[in-house]
Amino acid sequence: MITSTSNGKVKRLVNLKKRRKTRDEENVFLVEGIRMFREVPVKKLREIYVSETFYKKEKSVLDEIMPAGTVHAEILSDTVFAYVSDTKTPQGVLCVVEQMEYLPEQVFAGENPHLLVLDNLQDPGNLGTIIRTAEGAGVTGIVLSKDCVDVYNPKVIRSTMGSVYRMPFYYAEDLLQEIRRIKEMGIITYAAHLEGCADYDKEDYKKPCAFFIGNEGNGLRDEVANAADIYIKIPMNGQVESLNAAIASAVLMFEVRRQRNI
Repeated sequence: MITSTSNGKVKRLVNLKKRRKTRDEENVFLVEGIRMFREVPVKKLREIYVSETFYKKEKSVLDEIMPAGTVHAEILSDTVFAYVSDTKTPQGVLCVVEQMEYLPEQVFAGENPHLLVLDNLQDPGNLGTIIRTAEGAGVTGIVLSKDCVDVYNPKVIRSTMGSVYRMPFYYAEDLLQEIRRIKEMGIITYAAHLEGCADYDKEDYKKPCAFFIGNEGNGLRDEVANAADIYIKIPMNGQVESLNAAIASAVLMFEVRRQRNI
């Protein structure tokens, strides 16, 4: 059992928690909690760490979840586990998981694509919620600008509730180039924009479509918005001007789902 926060493995876990560069160099990320542990693709699981209390009380759960022949669980004292955890009330299980890898062709796959294009999103909770909601709404893939928050930020991972394992995504080095590729595939592109003339629920999303969602504070950059075929808006009552990025995305995504399931 590891009992010191100065242990090399512990220092590495803290670096993986805090630093995107470290995660990318090792091509891994951290996940915490029973649910996230249960849903880890077996081939992606690299390491398991559990708290002393979890091991004593939940060893049967650990044995149940871990397939035969998978990696051995390393035990940390409760104090050390709390030190490496990114949550205020740790559940006692933490995993090192290999990063997901998708090609653009996988993100665009399917007979009737339903895509999200995220431009400079910065809030980890927003991104995680969008990924989770996207799976529920039947989105086929997500394209992120290279300056979006890291998908593997622990707060993003928690907010996805496991959807990060299943929702295809990739970071675009040149977002405008990727948008051109999307349009060349015959996918109609919609910018969620305050200057939109068309109400979002008046458009036809039964055909391939992609929604552009912008930064929480500044919205879409002009060059990204200008690349869209159509500006759309979500009508508001009262003095509310716009919705949170994750909520606006959810409204749009589920309108697509509604239309396609009529």
